[in-house]
Amino acid sequence: MTKKDLFLISRDEAVAAIADRTLGSSYKTAFFNSLQDALDQVYSLMPSLIIVDMDPSDTSVLPILRTLKKDPVFSHLPVLAIVNDIPDVSSWNDLPVEDYVKRCDVERELALRAILTVSRVERTVETNPLTRLPGNIEVSTQIQWRLGEEVPFALAYADLDNFKPFNDRYGFSRGDDVIKMTGRLIRNLVKSGQPEKSFVGHIGGDDFIFITDVEVVETISRQIVVSFDEIVPMFYDEADRDKGLITSTDRQGNIREFPFVSVSIGIADTQCRKYLHHGEMVQVASEMKSFAKKFAGSCFTRDRRAPDESLSNAAEMP
Repeated sequence: MTKKDLFLISRDEAVAAIADRTLGSSYKTAFFNSLQDALDQVYSLMPSLIIVDMDPSDTSVLPILRTLKKDPVFSHLPVLAIVNDIPDVSSWNDLPVEDYVKRCDVERELALRAILTVSRVERTVETNPLTRLPGNIEVSTQIQWRLGEEVPFALAYADLDNFKPFNDRYGFSRGDDVIKMTGRLIRNLVKSGQPEKSFVGHIGGDDFIFITDVEVVETISRQIVVSFDEIVPMFYDEADRDKGLITSTDRQGNIREFPFVSVSIGIADTQCRKYLHHGEMVQVASEMKSFAKKFAGSCFTRDRRAPDESLSNAAEMP
């Protein structure tokens, strides 16, 4: 069984030892002295659970947690707090955590509270189990909310080319590794390019959605394309990497050669045309993604058509 990633934020060695002993069979635990130290790893790895020792002397914990929870990509991230005393009712609504355990009960209750915290979030929030990114429901909600706010934004739809032959050649486990890498890459570059008010979702399989301001979407898409092409050869065996291709089976059952997996991104934005429903915008982004697939290798294309223009007037961005 693959262990889930857990981040424990605590300077208390006794708490660390208890967590390692009681949660080690289910979680791969990374230990940090402060939440600030853990942030880069949180953004890149998306752990299944964060346990935070609420040290009263560390005044940075609550502001960091509140910022994290305001981000739609990380708002569902389960957080369990270790506290000295039970928070009073008036402050509980302002505490950006899903549950707590008293310090005196850590030995007895930490494992149970961790299980309940993760289970509670999984019941109420739809996330992709492979990438820990928000799924279809949150994707639709984020797009529709932005349309209702009438603030310009761009929607990008990304998926992988030649992924089925890769899966057939190397197996689903390595295919899952490519999916996880793609999710991390998109999330990291989107958050680096636009730290606030951006969004990344995983709508299933090898399909991803990201939302940014109109002004940065092409820069981020270009970075994703370039970085993906640099990283993906590492998932191939050395002999295939040297050849630059693999031999596998196509969808008709024929044996033939395939180039490396690439990423195609289609972009729609609200400055080009008006959308009333999230489905309309996803459809146009999907059309652009299909258009991008007509070009060899990784690329992105952006819709620059007037509402009555044909797909041939879209802009190619190889």
